[in-house]
Amino acid sequence: MNDKVIRITARSMIAILFLLSGVSKLTAPAVAMSYMADHSIPPMLVWPTIAFEIGAALALIGGFRLREVAFALAGFVLVAAALFHRDIADKVQLTMMLKNIAIAGGLILLAQSQSRIITTGK
Repeated sequence: MNDKVIRITARSMIAILFLLSGVSKLTAPAVAMSYMADHSIPPMLVWPTIAFEIGAALALIGGFRLREVAFALAGFVLVAAALFHRDIADKVQLTMMLKNIAIAGGLILLAQSQSRIITTGK
């Protein structure tokens, strides 16, 4: 498999997480709003969250402004970890927080590797 196919596949594998999350919120916004309210987040933020998740996922897949989108998503998942998965005494919440940190790390690596591709052409 050539490098371009590998990069598109890898980006799509990361993007599917955000795409499905955004679509899930879009199809059941009341559930997402309730979850947000339970964590003292204004429920109306569900709409920009949906737009961001779906838009960023599509940008990742398409390679549009990849570096900026990857950094934005990394920040997004770190903020989500801090807001929604604070109870690290709960093993499930700790796992969710660590998952978000790992995803952010992968996104930062993606952004960095995109920077290398732009400057070296490889």
